[in-house]
Amino acid sequence: MRRRDSNPVTLATVAAATGVSRMTVSNAYNRPDQLSPALRERILASARDLGYGGPDPIARTLSRGKTGSIGLVSEQPLTQAFTDPAGVQLLHGVAEGCEQRGLGLWLVPQAPGGDTALVRSALVDGFILYCTRSDDPRVAAARKRGLPHVLIDYSRDRGGRVVGIDDTGGARAAAQHLVDLGHRSFGIVMPYVAGASTIADAHGAAGRHVAAARLAGWSRAIGDAGADPNAVPVAGSDDGSRRAGHRAAGRLLDRAERPTAILALSDLLALGVLDAAAERGITVPDRLSVVGFDDIPEAALATPPLTTVKQPHRRKGSEAVRLLLDSDDESGVELPVELVVRASTAPAP
Repeated sequence: MRRRDSNPVTLATVAAATGVSRMTVSNAYNRPDQLSPALRERILASARDLGYGGPDPIARTLSRGKTGSIGLVSEQPLTQAFTDPAGVQLLHGVAEGCEQRGLGLWLVPQAPGGDTALVRSALVDGFILYCTRSDDPRVAAARKRGLPHVLIDYSRDRGGRVVGIDDTGGARAAAQHLVDLGHRSFGIVMPYVAGASTIADAHGAAGRHVAAARLAGWSRAIGDAGADPNAVPVAGSDDGSRRAGHRAAGRLLDRAERPTAILALSDLLALGVLDAAAERGITVPDRLSVVGFDDIPEAALATPPLTTVKQPHRRKGSEAVRLLLDSDDESGVELPVELVVRASTAPAP
């Protein structure tokens, strides 16, 4: 019969009502193989009748020393993380790694004023930190916890285990492709470089490893072709969305000396460049070549299909989980990239 008094129902209450020890009740929930099916069912039936919901998960975590989950610290608010195709693919890879090991996943989004506290209090066995700013206080908070952690898309100079790609090499290949097509007038579209108007400005404003590394790759290929990379105009966007890319590209395309080629930090931004060009009647690739980075599914479906640098987002996520859980002596993983040439690039007009 269900208890009707105000005293809380505990594991000891169930043990007394069933006539077994508290350890036996605990085993019914945590180690069912230690009991006969009939005894376990009798204990669970008594617990249901008493209104007992099972052992306190926090207390169980403390006793085991493990939570059975990992934390993913993202550079984006959740509303953006679930709409950014590249981020979704990476999240899929992390989830895949967690599922294979029977682990839960705890998300720590960008949330001004409260996200560091979330890192400090998260009940997790380790952290994966994805492409945040180099000065993001959540990185320091995660390290201070003393838990295992893996960094995705960070400089190896930061120390610790890092999963990433050759961002500089990928960006250099993209710019070299345009140079080989005869382009010498370039523009750059990238997020989070407020106030920057040239590559020289953007180098100082880039607070993320990915942005700094790709700027270096673009600059190297452009400089080797005889142009001044520091003078290349940069249009900064508010964020990494397609709409932001559209707005930023408009500032480049409305210049008196319009570039013949635009390099974007991501495919989403590059799709925004295509939108801005179409809006102005600038045909791609006849009058403007556009190159992205990521090779999200939408890149191949664009009009025209987007030339881009392919990177393995899902594998980044699954490798980060593997590195977090299975490797104590491996410093990191660098995954391959590949230039994918499609119809958004052509010889300079």
